[in-house]
Amino acid sequence: MGYMDFRKKTGSRLLIELIVVGFMALIALAAHLTGMAVVLFPELAALSHDVLLRPDGEWASQPAQLILAPAITAAFGLFCTRHLPYSVWSILLIVIVSLVVIRLLRCSMSPAISAGVLPLILNEHSWLYPVAILLDLSLLALILLLRKKYAPLPSGQFVHKTRHSQILDALEAAPQNRFWLVVLLGFVLVVGAAAQFTGLRFLLFPPLIVMGYELLGHPEVPGWMKQPALLPFVCLITAGIGLTAEHMLHPGFLAVMITVLCSVGVLRLFDLHMPPALAIGILPFVIESPDYRYALSVFLGTGVLTLSYLGYKRVAKRHA
Repeated sequence: MGYMDFRKKTGSRLLIELIVVGFMALIALAAHLTGMAVVLFPELAALSHDVLLRPDGEWASQPAQLILAPAITAAFGLFCTRHLPYSVWSILLIVIVSLVVIRLLRCSMSPAISAGVLPLILNEHSWLYPVAILLDLSLLALILLLRKKYAPLPSGQFVHKTRHSQILDALEAAPQNRFWLVVLLGFVLVVGAAAQFTGLRFLLFPPLIVMGYELLGHPEVPGWMKQPALLPFVCLITAGIGLTAEHMLHPGFLAVMITVLCSVGVLRLFDLHMPPALAIGILPFVIESPDYRYALSVFLGTGVLTLSYLGYKRVAKRHA
């Protein structure tokens, strides 16, 4: 690939990432104007970055499921929040039903798990929450369709055959290994119980379950991060960026823009191929009075996930 081709690809990527930043700012502004923080669905950062940058990727190839799966799980999660107390068992129920929805829709839309768990973690009771999810994702799907129509990928270039895209497609595909479901639910059970009994609800923050789905469901996928042991520190940094921006920058949409930009830069710096990590920086904007306990919870939760992944990968490799 020549220098001019490299510049063209880099420029196209930067333009798309600026569109993602603008999209997230628009959603943040809508959240501010409506007075509903959950309009700013944190996983939108991961979804918009992935599908607009990779319009032929795993998630982008399922535009209908992109809308339906999170909207359905959001409605179920809200129903559970209104009728069940917060506990590890209600979290587990939502996760299981979310996995069933994903399976029935024949998709791999793992952010739907986050959409289902989020209202329980936030104690959100308004039925406007799943409506907001539906509208957010419908707008994203429309932008994706326009992206595919008016800015299609050059054949064989940019995204489709890159190592980055291959890794993400592998992580986002439906899990195939034998024991992934038991391991994932066991992880949710242990960390969810710790969250319940310590009072640190964000030990099991929603994007963590999505990352667990990808890592524990695909322990054989190499290269998602050069040094997986650094995952907790990377997530701590993105959590700190969001927390700092939420406290210090106003208006909110400006803080969200800076958070997304910085978080993308952090993932690129550490060579982390994990879009759900972008949602970590957005979560402080939907939490009531977030403080240092959020960042601490993120660090501890991702630490447990990293240990679980490394242990399960070793066992799976030995079994194979």
